[in-house]
Amino acid sequence: MAPPLLTLQDIALTFGGTPLIESADLSVAPGERTCLVGRNGSGKSTLLRIAAGLIEPDRGKRFVQPGATIRYLAQEPDLTAYATTLAYVEAGLSASDDPYRARYLLEQLGLSGEERPSELSGGEARRAALAHVLAPSPDILLLDEPTNHLDLPIIEWLEGELKGIRSALILISHDRRFLENLSQATIWLDRGITRRMDRSFAFFEAWRDEVLEQEEQERHKLDRKLAAEADWLRYGVTARRKRNVRRLGNLYALRQQRRDQTRAVGTVSMTLAEAEQSGTLVVEAEKISKSFGDRPIVTDLSLRILRGDRLGIVGPNGAGKTTLINLLTGILPPDEGRVRLGSNLQMVTLDQRRMSLDPNSTVAETLTGGRGDTVTIGGQTKHVIGYMKDFLFSPEQARTSVGVLSGGERNRLMLARALAQPSNLLVLDEPTNDLDLETLDLLQEMITDYSGTVILVSHDRDFLDRTVSSVLMSEGNGRWVEYAGGYADMVAQRGEGVQARAVEREAKPKAEKVAATPQAAPASKRKLSFNEQHDLKTLPRRLEELEAKIAKVQEILADPDLYARDPARFQKAMETLAALQSDLGTAEERWLELEMLREELEG
Repeated sequence: MAPPLLTLQDIALTFGGTPLIESADLSVAPGERTCLVGRNGSGKSTLLRIAAGLIEPDRGKRFVQPGATIRYLAQEPDLTAYATTLAYVEAGLSASDDPYRARYLLEQLGLSGEERPSELSGGEARRAALAHVLAPSPDILLLDEPTNHLDLPIIEWLEGELKGIRSALILISHDRRFLENLSQATIWLDRGITRRMDRSFAFFEAWRDEVLEQEEQERHKLDRKLAAEADWLRYGVTARRKRNVRRLGNLYALRQQRRDQTRAVGTVSMTLAEAEQSGTLVVEAEKISKSFGDRPIVTDLSLRILRGDRLGIVGPNGAGKTTLINLLTGILPPDEGRVRLGSNLQMVTLDQRRMSLDPNSTVAETLTGGRGDTVTIGGQTKHVIGYMKDFLFSPEQARTSVGVLSGGERNRLMLARALAQPSNLLVLDEPTNDLDLETLDLLQEMITDYSGTVILVSHDRDFLDRTVSSVLMSEGNGRWVEYAGGYADMVAQRGEGVQARAVEREAKPKAEKVAATPQAAPASKRKLSFNEQHDLKTLPRRLEELEAKIAKVQEILADPDLYARDPARFQKAMETLAALQSDLGTAEERWLELEMLREELEG
């Protein structure tokens, strides 16, 4: 067996007097793919930065084979020192690397190379950073949350790219399917120490449960009193996983029921709609269409959502998933057709942006609204401390200010507050972003135990498979098709998963067609028209203005009480947001066409 390329031995590190890592070991052999897992705040990213040589530990040894090259992907890459994304990617290449790989990777990741770093969105910066670390084909790749802010086509492309390279990998990710498909070994960082399993992440949960059960038995054997206020944070996971086995069985039954309903709706949907009892029908869309300018978002869609359904909505970025949710929930009117909402609907939207959390409030005040020390869940009153423990908060955190919570803790607090609000329709738009595995477990448990109806948008394939009863898939050009089952069932029926938007795949051929048209002047003589030059010059500024306007409207919508306080203003803000997002998409497509045309003419 080849010796490890990178080794960490007995690593320890303390922050602010509190030990973060007490005794961690890590090693990776040539070509080996290892995932590093653990709860948010356990020190995974810190350990990866130690492996990259960016942090010096208090104790322990770091060894890298002489001559081995390492590339590290940070969660928040810094591109500010570079004029363009291409310059940033090329800066990572050495003299022996293939110079064309930089442009190839940028193209595969949906970037032209001419983007200015100051104007990039979070997803675009992440894609540029991926190209930067992949282009040199290093011996070791250290990737911290590489799938954050990526849509499904890019995630699946990245999986294939990582499977095909020779580099050794150490991955941190909250995307279960991504880890299962790539990892060969699993390192678990828990309470400052590491444990290694020489199997893929697919076996992690069962292995973790065995380790925790063995620990619990040993504690009892030693007759030590369990530190209950800390142990439920870890041992509760085992019980949740076992409960989820039963829930998955219920979900499969619900999917079969949905298959039967889908087949029936195809022939007698109107009759069934009229025959439904009051409260059973949640949403009925009849031949609805919605366009922004020349771009169709929804075309002739008929859909029925019944009480208890779990509908997953999937598609590439820009397909109009959020607009579709707004149409189905009555926030945005369709251009054609009608949407009928069921009676007595109470909708709660999960705000994963966390903008509506008051940083000066305590955890307990956030959950109770500052009124007393109890919360009411499903008509039953529960003490706030007990409710906090359900979401992995310790009793000592009741008086902790929201402003000092970690990102993962804020996500859990948002989940807890959303569930505490009375509702029978839960709308979740990308709820899994930046959630750790334990919080994903909680969200999955919340959805499967929820007695109402769920409409869910997500790029997390595993999460969709664990939670939804049917998938509504964007087929392009405003066409949406419902498939019974989860994401894997949809792929089996379609023969493929989510693909990049058709307009993006067709943009380059359109640009090439200018030079290929017989009546057109030869490419070497053809020049951009005055209007094309003007658009190419002004569009970046236009994109920046649109993004700023969208951010302002999103700040208004982040107010959780806005809908109840001022429904008219809420609806106007939603319509404005949808129009701005459409304008942004149109402007981005125009800029992309012109950039490709310019490159074609200059090349």
